[in-house]
Amino acid sequence: MTGYSIETNPMKNLMKVIITCTMFLGMGFFSTSIYAKNIAIDPTNIYPKVKLETSMGIIIVELDRVKAPITVDNFLTYVITGEYNNTIFHRIVEDFIVQGGGYDADFVSRKLNENIVNESGNGLKNETGTIAMAKENRPHTANRQFFFNINDNTNLDPGRRWGYTVFGAIVEGEEVLEAIAKVKTDYDEAMGWNDVPVEPVTLIKATLLPAE
Repeated sequence: MTGYSIETNPMKNLMKVIITCTMFLGMGFFSTSIYAKNIAIDPTNIYPKVKLETSMGIIIVELDRVKAPITVDNFLTYVITGEYNNTIFHRIVEDFIVQGGGYDADFVSRKLNENIVNESGNGLKNETGTIAMAKENRPHTANRQFFFNINDNTNLDPGRRWGYTVFGAIVEGEEVLEAIAKVKTDYDEAMGWNDVPVEPVTLIKATLLPAE
């Protein structure tokens, strides 16, 4: 029976068994950790709701896991880890958008996770009252910053170019968003940004609500 080698030393055989078992256990732990990263947050809740306590009132958004599963889980990751707490809405353009989620009151950038896949072709439009992900010019660069549409911003929808992913809509607190959209803004010399609120508008706390 050429091609086979049988080890006759019992101690060597025992060592091989131990090493083999250790390798399989290691692979098991590795695969478990990979799987854990992919487990959805509140997976049985197709339309999870998040309460946003702002310095100007409470907004509740309903997220659409059917149309934007990757984006919803990304957003919820920041919510349940408290990463959105005590951030500011740093860019407010009346009749356009209210953007936040990325900076604290001192304009220090908050922790970033990995960028996510662009889901803008999911059929959801950048209509008044929807929540969408901010991104750079490149398509798959959304991370933690999000914005509310204050108008029907069809120019942000996908067409011949990638759009901005809508992943939910306001179900309570529309008047709060309207008030935020009308705050006074100005050019911020320190940051070199336009449309920065003169008085900070803060997202005090974001909370994932229990499934209904």
